[in-house]
Amino acid sequence: MKPLKYSVFVMVWFNVLLAAWLSIHMLYDPEGWYYFVPGVTDTGFYNQHFIRDIGIIQAFVALAFAIGWVRPVRRIELWGVATLWLIAHAVFHFWEVAVGICSASVIVRDFPAVSLPALFGIAATAWACTRGQQSAPLPNANRAVS
Repeated sequence: MKPLKYSVFVMVWFNVLLAAWLSIHMLYDPEGWYYFVPGVTDTGFYNQHFIRDIGIIQAFVALAFAIGWVRPVRRIELWGVATLWLIAHAVFHFWEVAVGICSASVIVRDFPAVSLPALFGIAATAWACTRGQQSAPLPNANRAVS
């Protein structure tokens, strides 16, 4: 494996493993996750439904990166959509600091689980775009409907 591809492999599988772990923990033991992850208790009251909703999103993120690795023809779309969610999540954390909800120290504390996955997603998706791995056309897309 070439060094760049190896780096992308590491970034993608970091995102897969982190998102899968978060998903499993959030879905199986939302209260345990709430008290385990540093700073979560500072963001509001425990809400099992909300935590499980985010756990479902994390499952989709993990699946998108994993499937994109083994299905290059769908890689850009899968990684792109998952990365958009990761970016939105990271921007939301920055917004909370900007408006004074949280102190700037949370950016450093949350970096490995919030900003780093977004940066890895951006890098991996950019790599996929440079590889020209576009989606295949839909089957029978040019055939007239009978």
